[in-house]
Amino acid sequence: MRSGFGSVSRSSITGIVLIVTLCCFHVFALKSQLLTRHGVLVDSNAKDSVISYKTLYFNQKIDHFGFLEDGTFKQRYLVNDEHWHQKGGPILFYTGNEGDITWFCNNTGFMWDIAEELKAMLVFAEHRYYGESLPFGKDSYSDTKHLNYLSSEQALADFAVLIKELKRTVPGSQLSPVIAIGGSYGGMLSAWMRMKYPNVVVGALAASAPIWQFPDMAPCGDFYKIVTQDFAEGGLNCDVNIRKSWKAVDNVAATDSGLRWLSSEFSLCSPLKKTDVAGFKAWLQETWVNLAMVDYPYEANFLQPLPRWPVQVVCKYLGFDPYSVSDYQMLSAISEAVRVYYNYTGSAPCLNTSSTATGSLGYIGWYYQACTEMVMPMCTDGVQDMFEPQEWNFQAFSDECHALFGVRPRADWAGIFYGGLDIASHSNIVFSNGGLDPWSGGGVTRNISDSMVAIVIPDGAHHLDLRYNNEYDPHSVLSARAQEVEYFKLWIRQAKKQL
Repeated sequence: MRSGFGSVSRSSITGIVLIVTLCCFHVFALKSQLLTRHGVLVDSNAKDSVISYKTLYFNQKIDHFGFLEDGTFKQRYLVNDEHWHQKGGPILFYTGNEGDITWFCNNTGFMWDIAEELKAMLVFAEHRYYGESLPFGKDSYSDTKHLNYLSSEQALADFAVLIKELKRTVPGSQLSPVIAIGGSYGGMLSAWMRMKYPNVVVGALAASAPIWQFPDMAPCGDFYKIVTQDFAEGGLNCDVNIRKSWKAVDNVAATDSGLRWLSSEFSLCSPLKKTDVAGFKAWLQETWVNLAMVDYPYEANFLQPLPRWPVQVVCKYLGFDPYSVSDYQMLSAISEAVRVYYNYTGSAPCLNTSSTATGSLGYIGWYYQACTEMVMPMCTDGVQDMFEPQEWNFQAFSDECHALFGVRPRADWAGIFYGGLDIASHSNIVFSNGGLDPWSGGGVTRNISDSMVAIVIPDGAHHLDLRYNNEYDPHSVLSARAQEVEYFKLWIRQAKKQL
């Protein structure tokens, strides 16, 4: 942990992480307050795809809602106008997530695929406190006082101000309709952007956006039920054996020789001690969750390099009769399954139980957001899911947050500020969710009105529709993307009629 914060256990940190594991172009010079840098990214999941962009920086206010803090910081954003050659042409604006914006730019091929058809400018805006957009530079995470301006409300205001400045300073963009697009937390932001700033964006695509994963909006156990369902459908006995593996870990880890065996069998970078067992099981639990999230139909490297349908590949190791094997045999199979996630390429010399996903995500920042306004209850019962029973305990969660940051979460704030379940008065938002994605349990999966619509992708994992078209894509995601483009065209026509 960084200086200025307390410490909590690995299992406590994992609980916070799972709350949202949660998971490039030219623009005319925008006066002296904008700095530029060119860049190129290659998406390994898109054949022959090289995306070029210009990196720019905008002097953004640190605090949009108060007057004591009058400082600014450089917010990074990426722009491509390769296909934007008409006055008033649309702008597709990606509302940045909890991480480096270049990573999200590289994993949002849908926007690149449709830019030419829509003759659209693409803008990817980085979320404050992530990537290079640090309000207080190297001191941004030094203590809670400096983290005070990290919130979704401030981020949305950043996006609104940036869009207004782009339209004011980029020739030909003054009448351009802007559509917000995002996935996961970024999808939540895109939906909230349309709700809070309908004067700035004409519509929004909120992909895999769990805007209802908050207290009293969705059952706390739905997330892990969906993870379990994915593994149950991945292969015979797959979920059953994972459910039985927790007791096997306890049995084997009860002795020093068992701990040594586990460390060797799983090729762990650091040998397990008895005090590490809870953290080891938390690491395994998060591994299964991440596999469900990125269960894509083709090889991908969103969180880790993985094969096609990775859950099915994992389940090939776990198809045995759970009552016919010893604890050691059970865990040997679990270790092979885990390697699918951590060592598919075969290049990992050892497995690190303190790391489960990509370094492009800003975990400390997200811990803080989860400990303030993004309170997302989750629980397991070990019966309807394949995990050890763990109830949702808000007080314990609050205590963990206080130990880590010295803050207490506002459990009901998201419902109060963003409307909770009562969002029918809004318009022009498409909510897309994948049937394989555990976050769909907190997503909008039914139509709310004619212009607040839900698209469900039965074969889709976490925001599959935002990725590049791929030859292995199921028909359901191709259909979803086609529908989304049609809604974009409708919103663009509506906006032009109102001019």
